[in-house]
Amino acid sequence: MPENFRNQAYIEHVRGLEQRVDCKDEAMRLAVGGEFDAVGKLEYYLLRSLGLGSGHLVIDVGCGSGRLAQQLASDKSIRYVGTDVVPRLLESAKASTGRNDWEFHLVEGIRIPCPDNVADFVAFFSVLTHTTHEESFLYLQEAARCLKPGGWAVISFLEFRIPCHWETFKLSLRAEPGGPLAQFVDRDGLTAWASHSGLMVESFFDGDKGHFPIPEEIKWENGTVMKSSGNLGQSVGVLRKV
Repeated sequence: MPENFRNQAYIEHVRGLEQRVDCKDEAMRLAVGGEFDAVGKLEYYLLRSLGLGSGHLVIDVGCGSGRLAQQLASDKSIRYVGTDVVPRLLESAKASTGRNDWEFHLVEGIRIPCPDNVADFVAFFSVLTHTTHEESFLYLQEAARCLKPGGWAVISFLEFRIPCHWETFKLSLRAEPGGPLAQFVDRDGLTAWASHSGLMVESFFDGDKGHFPIPEEIKWENGTVMKSSGNLGQSVGVLRKV
């Protein structure tokens, strides 16, 4: 499916949520897949575990309504650029963070609107789950261009080797034609894309196992609690610019 049709599908999905959900803020939170607070905190603690610190620039590709951005916003030293294809999500993210010094960009095509060699982190949380393999490779090339030497690209992804990801695949079989893409990626593919982009794989982590420390209890909407060690549900690839 052409990219502009998929972008329109995301825009229509958000518009539909706003029509069905009485609370507009809740619609914006649901638009990025639910568990807004829990997942945002986990994304934040994952980046902290990789060394995110004072003065760093984070590029948040597919930032949505600000799930990660809201967790970062209280740290006045963090610099931030968020991108998305849905205008309403960007409006929500910008309003909810209250950071007038941060940048939020509406994008078309596979691009990151930043100069070369400026970013400490480029985050792709639940992004390559919605792009074709060709687009994912181009996005990694863009990340490598924007990152400083030694900077990190952090990717969450779906893979068939993780049993719980199979449920997502089964749901995709019943999805309406023309809706958002549910894309799976294997580790060999990510490794190949990285090697052809000036990036190297530092590590992969299974989506169903804890792999970074969390300093607080993370409470999920179903009542379960995550303690001590966190995971995103999706697997994680950590790449570094050579």
